[in-house]
Amino acid sequence: MRPTTGRTVTVAATQMACGWDRDANVNGVERLVRDAAARGAQIILPQELFETPYFCKDQKQELFALAHPVEDHPVIARMSALARELSVVIPTSFFERARNAYYNSLAMIDADGTVLGVYRKTHIPDGPGYQEKYYFNPGDTGFQVYKTRYAAIGCAICWDQWFPETARAMALKGAEILFYPTAIGSEPQDGSLDSQAHWTRVMQGHAGANLMPLVASNRIGREEGETCGITFYGSSFIAGPTGELVAQADRESETVLTASFDLDRIAAQRASWGIFRDRRPELYGPLLTLDGESPVRR
Repeated sequence: MRPTTGRTVTVAATQMACGWDRDANVNGVERLVRDAAARGAQIILPQELFETPYFCKDQKQELFALAHPVEDHPVIARMSALARELSVVIPTSFFERARNAYYNSLAMIDADGTVLGVYRKTHIPDGPGYQEKYYFNPGDTGFQVYKTRYAAIGCAICWDQWFPETARAMALKGAEILFYPTAIGSEPQDGSLDSQAHWTRVMQGHAGANLMPLVASNRIGREEGETCGITFYGSSFIAGPTGELVAQADRESETVLTASFDLDRIAAQRASWGIFRDRRPELYGPLLTLDGESPVRR
């Protein structure tokens, strides 16, 4: 007997520009979420740290005041109410304060408005214009997969997207779809460097290597800091389970993208392809080291 299929889920990627009017930014995200829900989307991904401009361009002590604890974070409360109203899942990026620790975090908000858990960004970048190590502690939650109303989903944040270990860990923990909110654009130290195609291909590889759809949401617009500016290149996209681009936004326009996937059919494809059957984790010890030597040679 052939297995039945048909568990179809519709996902959405979004992108928009952000300014220092925090209410306007959150209102903008709500508008995009409502638009996506009206198009049938059930899991809708806003971009990274959408409450404000990307503030990590500079090291400014006063910007730590932007952070709030999970329990009384106004953006989480707003997105929870919206998720409950529309019966949609909203992975929500936010700046978290936990006593004397600060994290680049994501609250997984289910379709009834419940916060299923919080993921704290694992890999923290530090470079011109992207000085996140000044603001954020390294995440301590490990990679998370959440069983939402519509699917089991894994969600990591921006710089995490460059590490195949992140995607594979979420796949091993049972993710059916991968989500990456992000903020990336020009490189202040080198105006000729454009990472957009590289950025896209790396995540297409995560989708193809794990045979599961992937959704990436980026911001758009030029944002100036005190020491440099960044032009964010948008290009938010949805990839299918073989890494194919199903939909992609341009570099400048506010956008909502949607795509639908039959998760049962994809699960059967993933099982038959053998990439998880043929893994050899007992030989992957070098992945647990920084220099590839396991054990360390003295």
